[in-house]
Parts: sequence; structure tokens; C-alpha cells
Amino acid sequence: MRLAQENDRVLLISGKGKRYFVTLRAGDRFHTNVGSISHNDLIGKPYGRVVRSHIGHPFVLLRPSLYDELMGLKRVSQIIYPKELGLILFHLDVRCGSRVIEAGTGSGALTMALANAVMPYGRVYSYESREEMLRVARRNLEEVGLEEYVEFHERDIAEGFDETDVDAVFLDVREPWDYLPQVCQALMDGGFFGTLVPTTNQVSALLYELERYPFYDTRVMEVLLREYKPVPGRLRPQDVMVGHTGYLIFSRKVASDAELPAPEEGSED
Repeated sequence: MRLAQENDRVLLISGKGKRYFVTLRAGDRFHTNVGSISHNDLIGKPYGRVVRSHIGHPFVLLRPSLYDELMGLKRVSQIIYPKELGLILFHLDVRCGSRVIEAGTGSGALTMALANAVMPYGRVYSYESREEMLRVARRNLEEVGLEEYVEFHERDIAEGFDETDVDAVFLDVREPWDYLPQVCQALMDGGFFGTLVPTTNQVSALLYELERYPFYDTRVMEVLLREYKPVPGRLRPQDVMVGHTGYLIFSRKVASDAELPAPEEGSED
């Protein structure tokens, strides 16, 4: 049985499904429009139990998942959604001990997912040219205790990356094709490259440029996710769906002098 402890970050969900993140501090109180709860009443309480405000409104006490944290983090820019994050982690083969570069940082959603995957022995190198974005991302990573696995750089990536022979590079920038030389310089042979762009003409521009550099096994995909109302008697899709967020492109860097095999006869054009 796991108990909530002082300094833990906990999730409280109300009867109407509203979600609240609270960092427990002895002597503090959590306030809502349906009453308040003393932190002392939560410290030492088992997760998965119902707690009540001082006027009797129920909340479920839970340990927040990474998904909860990602969807609840403070945003100053559009984030990469969890439906893409899972594919990014698998296609970039991010695991414990990996060294990964990302640019730009934005609000830090991808940074958070990468840091959680590479810990405790890996490292994320996050590049962002906007100071205000880095400030928000740092705070978001600190709140979930993952900042020690990330090195932030305030820099235009046109100037290049400090790191070499990294396992993977992911670009979340408007014109990723402009930075393929910098990616090639930082990425080990056989390493993984990925990016996300919102329009098909950006995908085409990147595909043309990838042909000029030592990349192979390129893939383009889009992820659509539709949630359902979890009511057994009237199960149906949610009224609102995020129809489109972006296109994912993945490729592998090969040796610059590699003689790549030509497409086999009968393969798709």
C-alpha cells in the first residue's frame, strides 16, 4: 500500500471530474469552490481513497501519472500530445541511458516524456531560442522532478548543437529541413531522427531535403485518436475530437559514404 507523503505531488479528482494537482506541505490547505482540505489530512492517506472537503464534497486521491502531468502542465505554446509522444519514444528508440537532443522546447511536454524515458542514466539536451519558453519548461520539469535529466540551451539551432554521437534527435520547429546539416553533425551513424510538422507541404519539403543527406528508412504518419464516453448504457464517441495535430516523419542516419540499396523492382513508387 502506497501512502501520500509530504512533498508528494498528488492528484485530486472531484465528483464532476475536475482535476487538481497539489504538492503536499504540512500545515497548508487546498482551496476550491466546493470547500477546502487540509494537507495534513492527505499526508499518510493511502492513494485511491475518497477524501472530503470541509463541507463534505468528495475527491478521489490519486498519484498523478505522466499522462496526467502532461495534460495538466502550464502551456505557453501548443504541446505535442500523448498520442504522438508514444510513437516518438518508440520510433526514436528512447530508453534508459539514451542521449537525445530536442529542439524547440516549447512548454516542455516532449522534454518531460523524453526525460522520463532516459532516466536515471541518460540525458536530454533541449534547445530553445526563446527565453520565456525555457522558463516555463524548466518550471514544468521541476514540478514533476525530472529537471535533473535535462540540459537546457537557449540558442538558435542554426548555430549547431554542442553534443555529438547522440542516439536520437527530434525537431519541433517550423522548417526542420533547414537544420539537417546540424542534425547529421550531432547524430551517430545508425541514429534516429524525427520531427513533427502541421502541413503536408512541410512534409514534402522535408522529404525532398532528406534525399540530399545520408538518411534511410524514412516513414511518414499521422495519429488520429477518438475517445468514447465511458457510460455503459449509452456508449458513444465524445462530442469533441482533436482532428489533427501534425504529421510525424522518422528516418535513420547512415554513414555518409554508404551505398544505399536501390528500391527493389515492384516496390511502391
